[in-house]
Amino acid sequence: MAKRISVVLNQTVSKLGIVGEVVEVAPGYARNFLFPRDLAQPVTPAVLKVAEFRRAKEEARLAALKAEAEARKAALEALGTLSIAKQVGEEEAIFGTVTNGDVADAIQAKTGQELDRRSITLPEVHQLGTYSVQVKLHPEVVAELTIDVVAQ
Repeated sequence: MAKRISVVLNQTVSKLGIVGEVVEVAPGYARNFLFPRDLAQPVTPAVLKVAEFRRAKEEARLAALKAEAEARKAALEALGTLSIAKQVGEEEAIFGTVTNGDVADAIQAKTGQELDRRSITLPEVHQLGTYSVQVKLHPEVVAELTIDVVAQ
């Protein structure tokens, strides 16, 4: 049975680990793949210290991103209801549908904040009325908005 060695990853390697993580791999995999491509380093006390420093720095960066997303969530939820005007046919049915881009444009017009339209989730909107919309600002932060579809 082959002996395993411990390495610290310099970059994220799929199906192995993330940056700064200490993993055990086969010696041949480390020697022939990870080390030549500078994806990992052998474990030493100095390398562990650097990896711990990098991990702490990355955690602080991620915490700052989450705090920023929380602030944006509070600002978006304070907006109240957004109105989107659409052409209307018979029985209050609108022509076409309300899209993620329409909601992103309405948010940008009201707040000046630019949002990625792919982060917006809304139900099928084919009639006038009030609908609930979710905006994903961070993997752990989702803002709930209300849109009101009105006749143009």
